[in-house]
Amino acid sequence: MRSDVVETRYSSRKWVWVRELLLIAICYSCYSWVRNQFGSASVTSDTAYRNADYMIETERFFGLYFEPTLQSWFDSWVWFLRFWNIFYGTLHFVVTLGVLIYLFLRASDEYRKWRTIGLLTTGLALIGFALFPLMPPRLLGNCREVGACIDSPYIDTMAEYGGLWSFDSGLMESLSNQYAAMPSLHFAWALWSWLAIRKHITTKFGRFAIASYPPLTLFAIVVTANHYWIDALGGVVVLGVAHYLGVRLISWFDSVALRTRITADST
Repeated sequence: MRSDVVETRYSSRKWVWVRELLLIAICYSCYSWVRNQFGSASVTSDTAYRNADYMIETERFFGLYFEPTLQSWFDSWVWFLRFWNIFYGTLHFVVTLGVLIYLFLRASDEYRKWRTIGLLTTGLALIGFALFPLMPPRLLGNCREVGACIDSPYIDTMAEYGGLWSFDSGLMESLSNQYAAMPSLHFAWALWSWLAIRKHITTKFGRFAIASYPPLTLFAIVVTANHYWIDALGGVVVLGVAHYLGVRLISWFDSVALRTRITADST
């Protein structure tokens, strides 16, 4: 009898894994497809440049247009910028998935909440990508179809110094919406990762590492000229809205499920 119970629990857990993997894979595939229907696939570079100019002027209005200066401090440090290119291109996947897996295995009572918030954050970002296609700093001096071809202080560090991949490759250029910059999902996912796992980290080094991840991500997206800093602020906004909606959505589902069980038990 005991072995049958253990086997049933194992089988049930295995199918939960399958369900969650399918859910996340389907949602991310839909997100990628929808994202790439807008931006550089459907709008002109003039529109994306006008929005970029608006962002730059907004930052200047507040006296916080510092991105060219920041990048200029490191523009001769090829190894340094290549490191941040790799950071930019990998950790938002690795850390986000790592946090999801940890919560699923070690904090299942919180997994559904943070998975829901993460999916909503990603979905809400599509609204920004569709309504506000934004040319990132690295494309301002680019004279290809997606660029503004102006005299720009920015360096496209991926194109110049390399990383694991480049937006200039034919495959990436055709598959990626290069104007999907506002909000910054890199920063939103980094902040999500910290919020989701911070109370589960017990060592001083671990707490320091996960707390450092969002500001390091902010540095990475700016120094590589993939984002303006204000894009990160947009990431904070979509994460905040997703948290508000996610908590209430889960509460609503739980209340409906409870009423359904009560009704079933009474009949």
